[in-house]
Amino acid sequence: MYKRLVRPILFLFNPEFIHTVSFLLIKIIFKIPLINLILKRKFKLEDENLRTSLLGLSFKNKIGLAAGFDKNAELLNEIESFGFGHVEVGTITPKSQPGNEKPRLFRLLRDRALINRLGFNNDGVDKILSRIKSYKGNLVIGANIGKNKITPNHKAADDYISCFNKLSGYVDYFVINISSPNTPELRKLQSKKYLQDLVEKLNIERSKKINKAPFFIKIAPDLEKKQIKEIVDICIKNKIEGIIATNTTIKRRDLKSNNIKSIGDGGLSGRPLKEMSNSTIKYLKNYSKGKIKIIGVGGVFNSEDVIEKLNLGADLVQVYSGWIYEGPSMIKKINSTLLNFKKENLN
Repeated sequence: MYKRLVRPILFLFNPEFIHTVSFLLIKIIFKIPLINLILKRKFKLEDENLRTSLLGLSFKNKIGLAAGFDKNAELLNEIESFGFGHVEVGTITPKSQPGNEKPRLFRLLRDRALINRLGFNNDGVDKILSRIKSYKGNLVIGANIGKNKITPNHKAADDYISCFNKLSGYVDYFVINISSPNTPELRKLQSKKYLQDLVEKLNIERSKKINKAPFFIKIAPDLEKKQIKEIVDICIKNKIEGIIATNTTIKRRDLKSNNIKSIGDGGLSGRPLKEMSNSTIKYLKNYSKGKIKIIGVGGVFNSEDVIEKLNLGADLVQVYSGWIYEGPSMIKKINSTLLNFKKENLN
């Protein structure tokens, strides 16, 4: 129904406009008790055999919603009802900011992809924290944190620390986003010089906390192997628990859509990102010898994509663009396949 009826209508409109409208509709629909219950039964699958543990956290399943969809923690209860095992909110910056000029979100229909240059548009850490505090469910929540656009790189650590200190104790894990292509100079923070300084300062702050939430570094798919090695070495040296592989790519390889040149700059996600993400996951697993936990994201549209990432070394998998194209039943379908696969192996 979604692909044949709903999606064609949604895709007639500007992607960011539909994103905003969809948020409003989801909020309204889930306030109706009977419909709320019906949708939960339709889209959610829970089973003890799907549960998994990672870094002291208990997940209902291995599938999470990647950062960027619920930037401002507005739909935490509703996202849980769609069957996700975790959600990553953000990217969150210390101060609210509008992001880049519109239009800034585009579909590549023939490639089953998106291009965005949103630029960390968000309500700021204080407002987002108030929403997280009001959430009473048991979904694992990750906070994807970044720096404000106006903050120079030599002061970037201050922004990450500000977000970390305010959110600490209210989220389950942190993602240090240093790989978005849509904030000027941000990707330079992936370099050895900047990253070592950043994680050292964040670790000092974390050492002061009673509950020491895990840290993940989110990296770009466009890195050379030498750069990936440096990042892994820094993570191991500084006891950073994990890496998210990967963010969007600035490359435009083998795309079929006709509107690519007119769109311009931005990060590409969706199906074309799959192989780049998988290659990075495989390399991370082999080079780190399992010392780094990996969350795989990029090009996930079905259970086969999830299983492939898990087999390559991912501990958890996240989706975003695939969910937009495949629809709300996607997560239940994936979890059903994973459940059957696990039960077959147990017998």
